[in-house]
Amino acid sequence: MTHPYFSKARHPRVLAHRGLITAVGAESGVWENTAASFAAAHAAGAEYVETDCQVTADGDVVLFHDATLERLQGDRRSVNEVRTRELRSIVADHGGLLTVAEALDSFPSVRFNIDVKTAAAVASLGPILVDHTHRVLVTSFSDVRRRAAIAAVLAAGATLRPATSGGSGSIAALRALSALRLSPARALRDIDALQIPERHGAVRVLTPALVRAAHRAGVEVHVWTVNDADDMRRLARLGVDGIVSDRADVALAALDPS
Repeated sequence: MTHPYFSKARHPRVLAHRGLITAVGAESGVWENTAASFAAAHAAGAEYVETDCQVTADGDVVLFHDATLERLQGDRRSVNEVRTRELRSIVADHGGLLTVAEALDSFPSVRFNIDVKTAAAVASLGPILVDHTHRVLVTSFSDVRRRAAIAAVLAAGATLRPATSGGSGSIAALRALSALRLSPARALRDIDALQIPERHGAVRVLTPALVRAAHRAGVEVHVWTVNDADDMRRLARLGVDGIVSDRADVALAALDPS
């Protein structure tokens, strides 16, 4: 049975990678994973937003990709060393910090794809996501962390588990099984999507055999991070179900069936 996360939405799916930074937003200094970048994605017509969570020194689960502030702010401190109030102040001029709870409340029609970047977020995510499992997909490169997050949501009282995509281990297992033409059923148990790059270095991750194997198991295939319109259309012809893109506006136009 298809998870509600995927129902009544356009296909192929466009997942706005950390929101959308338009030309105007870039000139204004908007950062990824902010209220402004999510609002821009929503305004462009994106039904899905891909984002990431870290935990502050106060234990708040915030939407932030990196473990430190260095790339965006030139500050080598880890996010978990910074108080939430200070982080809000830092991000205020760049689009506005959001906690996971604030994002869910502020964008009630958006479906969120949340990458759990740290084990410290796992326990707190349970009660935050419990009432939103129909529009949340939980993922992580770590299958252990991903499963723990799902378990925390169910332990908090959710009657429906969030959708979920496989971590590195699940993807590697499916890649090997599909190449050998073996059943992927066990590797894809309780997984709704595979979110993968087309290549990892010299290794081709996305193959027609992998797409076929995933689809036979009722699992979607989403490819990241694709910003060229021709590549988006080529991947759609290959049968992928979702495109994760920094340019959701471009993707929505490129994949418009009309």
